[in-house]
Amino acid sequence: MRKLTTLIVLLLLFATSCKRQHEFYGHLYDQPAYNFELTDHEGKRVKLSDFTNQKKIVLLFFGYTHCPDVCPMALETMAKVMKNLTPEEAKRVQVLFISVDPERDTSEVLKGYVPYFNPTFIGLTGNEKEIEKTAKEYKAYYKKVEGESAGGYLIDHTATIYLVTPDMKIKLLYTPAKQEPKKMAEDIKFLLENS
Repeated sequence: MRKLTTLIVLLLLFATSCKRQHEFYGHLYDQPAYNFELTDHEGKRVKLSDFTNQKKIVLLFFGYTHCPDVCPMALETMAKVMKNLTPEEAKRVQVLFISVDPERDTSEVLKGYVPYFNPTFIGLTGNEKEIEKTAKEYKAYYKKVEGESAGGYLIDHTATIYLVTPDMKIKLLYTPAKQEPKKMAEDIKFLLENS
């Protein structure tokens, strides 16, 4: 009888460990996230912790509204990620788009751009020092390139999507080669189920 009980317990433990295993599609990073404070596209000051305190997963991207290709593609990718989640799961995910072009990207400009991809998406801006500090903390690169577009300049920038968990960790990094919506959604579903 004791052997049978032990066998049942071992089988249950094995089944539980199999269920919880998940091979992340994104690059596992697992480092503390900087709790920035910036201005949203409604003109309100917000912190990263405003969203993580609601037990939300945050997808974070650094870009700018005059970006010809990378930024719209990243926002479209994140919109598709949201479509691969159930409505209940999607309510627990917040996309934040941080502008690296505070000179042109006012709250009003961001309001007309970011929610176009999904009405729940939030655009963030700030003064140059705030943006510089936030980008530095996330190891995000950006640099103005003069005279290369009708708008006067382009900005070279990091094209990584950061996934921040409710415990304020940058859990996963999605570099451009890893921005596959269905697989990103699978990572999110796993994290939501196990948070």
